[in-house]
Amino acid sequence: MSNFKLNVDNAVNFTFKNALDKLEGEVLKSIKTLNEKNGDGNHFLGWLNLPSTISEEHIVEIEQTADFLKKEVDYVVVVGIGGSYLGAKAIIEALSNSFDDLQEKRNNPKVLFAGQNIVEDYLYELLSFLKDKKFAIVVISKSGTTTEPAIAFRLLKELLESKVGKEKSSKLIISITDKEKGALRQLTKIEGYKSFIIPDDTGGRFSVLTPVGLLPIAIAGFSIRDFIKGAAEMEKMTGPKVPYKENPSAIYAAVRNALYRNGKKIEILANFNNKLVFFSEWWKQLYGESEGKDGKGIFPASVYFTADLHSMGQYIQEGERSLFETVISVRNPKNKLTVPEDQANLDDLNYLAGKRINDVNKMAELGTMIAHIDGGVPNIKIEIDEISEYALGELIYFFEKACGISGYMLEVNPFNQPGVEAYKKNMFALLEKPGFEEETIKIKKRL
Repeated sequence: MSNFKLNVDNAVNFTFKNALDKLEGEVLKSIKTLNEKNGDGNHFLGWLNLPSTISEEHIVEIEQTADFLKKEVDYVVVVGIGGSYLGAKAIIEALSNSFDDLQEKRNNPKVLFAGQNIVEDYLYELLSFLKDKKFAIVVISKSGTTTEPAIAFRLLKELLESKVGKEKSSKLIISITDKEKGALRQLTKIEGYKSFIIPDDTGGRFSVLTPVGLLPIAIAGFSIRDFIKGAAEMEKMTGPKVPYKENPSAIYAAVRNALYRNGKKIEILANFNNKLVFFSEWWKQLYGESEGKDGKGIFPASVYFTADLHSMGQYIQEGERSLFETVISVRNPKNKLTVPEDQANLDDLNYLAGKRINDVNKMAELGTMIAHIDGGVPNIKIEIDEISEYALGELIYFFEKACGISGYMLEVNPFNQPGVEAYKKNMFALLEKPGFEEETIKIKKRL
C-alpha cells in the first residue's frame, strides 16, 4: 500500500489565482495525448504501462542472470552513459550502505560504473583496480558506438579477456542492447554473450524499469520485484481514470507549469538524505532532456541539505526570485541513533540529549522550508515512508508520468533530445572521424 504524499499548498500561493482549476483542461488534454499515444514522440511511450506489464518470466530471467554473476565474481562493471547508467546508479546508491566501499566482505558483487565519462585517469584507475579482481561486465548501449561507453567497453573487454581468456569472458559479459541492429548486437551474436533487449519504444531516461536498470539493481542484491510493485502502484494512482486532483503526477505537472508561467524558471530538487543525491542526478536528466528544447523549459537543479544550506542556502534564501523548490522528504530512517548526554556540555547540545538524530534532521527540514517560503521560494513537498525498493519504484514512475504530462503542457516533444547531437558532431570533426571531413575543415577554420 502506498504511503506516498504530495503537498503543493506552499507552491500554489505563488501562482496565479485558481491556478489548479484553470490548468485542469490543459493537464487532462496532456494525459489524454499520452494515453492515446498520438502526440509528438508517441513511439517512445513504452514506459507508460511498463510496470504492470513486466512478465514473471522476464523477472526470473533477470534474477537468474544476477545470481549467476554473484557466484562468479566480486565486482560487476556497468558500462553506459546517461539513461543507461543514471537510473541504476540512483537506485543502488539510495539502497546501499553509505560506507559500502569500505566493506571487505559482501553478499553481492559491488557494482562499479564506467562509460559515463572519457576521463583518462578514471579509466586507468579502474583498470588498475580490476587487474587482480574477479569481475564481469554489463555493457548497455542501443547502438554500441556511443563514444564514451564504447571506449570503456573496449578497454574492459581487453582486460577481462587477458585475465580469463576469450571463452570464459564471453560468459562474464552481458549486453543490453537493440533487439536486431547495431554494433553491440552484432558483437553479441559473434561472441555469444547473454543479452537483454532495450525496447525500441522506451528512451534511455525512461528505462529504469527495463533490464537497463533492473539487472544492475538485482546484481547489487536489491529486490526488483518490490521496485516494480511500487512503480505499478503509482501507475494505478496516476491512471487515466483517476480524477485530476487525486492524480499526484497531474498536480505536480500543473503546479510546476503554473510557477513557470509566473516567472519561476528554475526548479531545485532538495533532499535531506545523502542516499538520494544520485536520485537527483537521474531526475535532472529526466527533466532536462525532456523539457529543455525549443527555447523553453524549467532548468532542473538539485541540492543536498543540510550540507548545501552552508553553501547554496544563501542564494536560495535571498538571491534572484526565479526559482522554486521540490523537497523529497523521507519519514523513517532504517536505523535509530540518539544524541548522547555530555556532562561538560561545552557545545551546548544537552538540550538535544535523548532526541533521535532523525528528529533533529526533520526540524532542520521544516525550518528550512518555512525560511525559504518566507523568503519567496515556493515549496512542493513529496513524502515517502522510507528509502526502500517499493518507495523508489513509486517515486521513479511518479516523476516519469509527470514529466510526460508537463512536456506536453510546454508544447514540446518530451521524448527526443536533438540538442545532444551538437557536441558529438563537433567532437567527431575535431577527432577527424571518417565521414566528417567537411565538418573538420569548417571547425578548424573557427579555431
